[in-house]
Amino acid sequence: MNERELRMVDTLIDLRENHGVNGIKAELEAEGTRPEELIRLKDVISQAGLPLTLKVGGGEDKNGMSLAKLIGVERVIAPMIETAYALKKSIGAFHAICSDQLGVLFAVNVETITGFRNFEEMLAVPGIEGLSGIVLGRVDLTGSMGLSREVINQHPEIKRVARGLFTKAKAAGLETAMGGGVSNDTLPFIEELGPGLLDRYETRKVIFACPGGVPLPGAAEGILKANLFELEWLENKADLYGCISCEDQSRIKMLSDRRAMLLDKARAVD
Repeated sequence: MNERELRMVDTLIDLRENHGVNGIKAELEAEGTRPEELIRLKDVISQAGLPLTLKVGGGEDKNGMSLAKLIGVERVIAPMIETAYALKKSIGAFHAICSDQLGVLFAVNVETITGFRNFEEMLAVPGIEGLSGIVLGRVDLTGSMGLSREVINQHPEIKRVARGLFTKAKAAGLETAMGGGVSNDTLPFIEELGPGLLDRYETRKVIFACPGGVPLPGAAEGILKANLFELEWLENKADLYGCISCEDQSRIKMLSDRRAMLLDKARAVD
């Protein structure tokens, strides 16, 4: 573990102890996390005593679910679930891969206006008991409604959809989470949803508990520290691949020089 990763561990311990952080997330979907990054991230967060949530690449991404099983995660999330049939297929894929993994939870992203409109039908699918929760992805929701990302924290229709989705999910006994464009400006949005509707909210990588649907004291500072962790993670990732890209440079030069020398000899013979 390098110096930056040790700082990341300290930041995560602070977030866990003082700001209600109860998990870290990686994505095979939008983020495009590679297996070697996932292993590195799992090492860092394990040192901080935090579990990993993995969003796989699609509703039936069995390769992603197998990777989640191999790495050891707390929760698998399937993205972009819009219909009852898609949910049924996704639950089936998770069960086929991870049914022997005790305690691993399965949730889905409901992140379009179509998914919201179909949500009651989705709750009636066979096997719904295999679903532990839902995550509202606000950026895609906003786009699917033809709205700009700039209004994600203010537009009344986005708030109406979020409140309606979480109310139905809670009535069905599901955990609720919200991601997408989460910043300090999102805290009033969360508070306006009403008590008891939201269990967690998340930045791109950091998951915060929201007990009783209310952000914990110091939530704004916590989000800033989460941004610091994410910045350090990206810098660490850049260093990792920078080292990989340079590790063969000396041999490339040696072989290139040798080739040039042989070509010169061949020309001299001609």
